[in-house]
Amino acid sequence: MSTTRKQILVGVAWPYCNGEKHIGQIAGAYLPPDIFARFQRMRGQDVLMVSGSDTHGTPIVLKADAEGIPPEAVVEKYHGLFVEGCLAMGLTFDLYSHTDTQNHWDVTQMMFKRHLEAGYIYRESQPQLFDPMANRFLADRYVEGTCPVCGYAEARGDQCDNCGSLFDALELKNPRSKITGNTNLEVRETEHFFLDLGRLNEPLLEWIGEGKEHWRPNVLNFTRGQLQLRELHGRAITRDIDWGIYIPVEGVPQTKRIYVWYDAVIGYLSAAIEWAMLTGEPDAWRNWWDAEVNPHALLYYFIGKDNIPFHTIIWPGMLMGYNDGPKPHLNLPYDVPSNEYLNWGGGKFSTSRGNVIGWNTVLSQFQPDAWRYVLTAVAPETSDVEFTWQDFMDRVNNELLANWGNLVNRTLGFAYKRYAGVIPTPGPLDDGAQALLAEIQAGFEGVGALYNAVKLKAACLEVRRLSQRVNQYLNDQEPWKRINSDPAGAATAVYVALQAIDWLSLLWAPILPFSSEAVHHYLGYDQPLFGRQYTETVEDARGKHLVLRYDHSPATGRWQAQPLPAGQALREPKALFTKLEPATMHGWL
Repeated sequence: MSTTRKQILVGVAWPYCNGEKHIGQIAGAYLPPDIFARFQRMRGQDVLMVSGSDTHGTPIVLKADAEGIPPEAVVEKYHGLFVEGCLAMGLTFDLYSHTDTQNHWDVTQMMFKRHLEAGYIYRESQPQLFDPMANRFLADRYVEGTCPVCGYAEARGDQCDNCGSLFDALELKNPRSKITGNTNLEVRETEHFFLDLGRLNEPLLEWIGEGKEHWRPNVLNFTRGQLQLRELHGRAITRDIDWGIYIPVEGVPQTKRIYVWYDAVIGYLSAAIEWAMLTGEPDAWRNWWDAEVNPHALLYYFIGKDNIPFHTIIWPGMLMGYNDGPKPHLNLPYDVPSNEYLNWGGGKFSTSRGNVIGWNTVLSQFQPDAWRYVLTAVAPETSDVEFTWQDFMDRVNNELLANWGNLVNRTLGFAYKRYAGVIPTPGPLDDGAQALLAEIQAGFEGVGALYNAVKLKAACLEVRRLSQRVNQYLNDQEPWKRINSDPAGAATAVYVALQAIDWLSLLWAPILPFSSEAVHHYLGYDQPLFGRQYTETVEDARGKHLVLRYDHSPATGRWQAQPLPAGQALREPKALFTKLEPATMHGWL
């Protein structure tokens, strides 16, 4: 792989701030970008990983209505909960913010005005569903019904989670109000601002047709199908709602706001700008975004499949419209590695429908690396995957603990006790030892290529295979039996295994940062393998907001096979992983 330093933006889907996040969301959209970002930083790349809580979505208003509290209180409660989960899971955001900040309002209104000036936004009256029982117009997420494309009975008013199709709420069959359950809805006229996606259909088709060989087939095929078979048309970007960003046009009442699907994706840009301001270098964001400053920056967007059209059609279209004006021009997405769904109980995880395994809850009961391992090993990269607690327990015990955990525990424990707490000095390496180390060392190229291609499941499988190779080597060498009869041979075998473990801990590190950090420490290294996550309270014109940040400098350039120093002092090791027993699964099984 090339070692040329690159600027890589890792954009992570903005979760609705309406409840505890579930493991389906973590597997699909939040763990994969962290693995990718950790690898790229270890490789020496200049990574900026950003996201935040989506505070303006209709689900937040629905949650506020259900709990009898204002939307601001919902945001404060669940944004903090998600930050806690990110800390516990080890998600290394350079900035995790939210959309109800002055900076985000400013960036969103700036883009709105730029689209308006360039003719990509127009005003028009449209028919919209109205609930007479609630006496209000129904924004998209206030409506559910039957998908007009695939017949899914619980489609939302703007998109079907089953087939991914975009449509207008009026196209729903059998629509019903999520506020009252009323099915006797009326159609009334209301004026809104529209993004002229029809004008962007051909430019998007041209863009999607060139240089996308590295995209996942499901993402590329879906996007092309939407652009070729369902020609785009104007889409309203404002709603009759009292929660959201003000429309920056004189005379427009505050009862109309910019709607969430337009403002949320702008968060990738606004978060980069906020990060730059917090670092004291307000123009630093341009290294990733400004096409004139750095046209070779790589912008990745990690999402679940329900978000594909927003990131491969709508957001690129918005950027194209922005770029049809004065500089600066902004870089378009390089890749959108979307995952399919992790399901549970035969259905889709859903916060709004209460079908969740809350990640804050389970992270308080199970090791984060156990979750990181299992959710990577079963990652729904190309198809939906069913989660079961039995499979979770089996993979932790029979794969993570029995393979990698057992290798580390028995090797480091033996070396610490029998070699006076230092790494033994090896004798000459025979062909078998040299071949093993060469195979592990080659993993920096082979496994690295898989991480780089966002084939994280395959990378996990390959590192697991390499770990097992070292277990087989130890079983063959049996240094615990040879230490008295052949002390030099035993010392050599232990050194070879420790050297392999040292390298394997780096190959595992993007997936298993906590245990890899522990192995790094036990092997006697003083400098941490990774940096630290920390929170910060930021105050602006809209008040105070909590952000999550990360100092990643220690990990820079660690993706290489360095020799393990013989004689280096070891630290007393402890078991990396806890075995899961049916009796201790706290009723999950």
